Amino acid sequence: MYVIGTAGHVDHGKSTLVKALTNIDPDRLPEEKEREMTVDLGFAWMELPSGREVSIVDVPGHERFIKNMLAGVGGIDLALLIVAADESVMPQTREHLAI
Repeated sequence: MYVIGTAGHVDHGKSTLVKALTNIDPDRLPEEKEREMTVDLGFAWMELPSGREVSIVDVPGHERFIKNMLAGVGGIDLALLIVAADESVMPQTREHLAI
C-alpha cells in the first residue's frame, strides 16, 4: 500500500481534494469544522482501478501547524502538491515542497 501525503498552502483545497477523491472528510475535529481549516492530521483511503489501496495523509497548510505537518510526512511514499489555480504558489507551498 502506498501512502500519499498532501502538501500545499493553507486554504488551497487539500482536504477538499481528499474528500472528492475518497468520499472521506479528513477534517474530523470540531475546531476544524468551525474554522474551516485543517489543524491536525487527517486520514483517508481509496481503492485504485487496479485494486490496490492507497492511504492519504492530509496535513495542515497553516504555518502555525507546521509541527503537525511534520508529524504526518515521516511515513509517506509520495507527496501530492496542491496549488490553487486562483492564487498560484504561496509561502507554505514552497515550505511544504522544501520539506
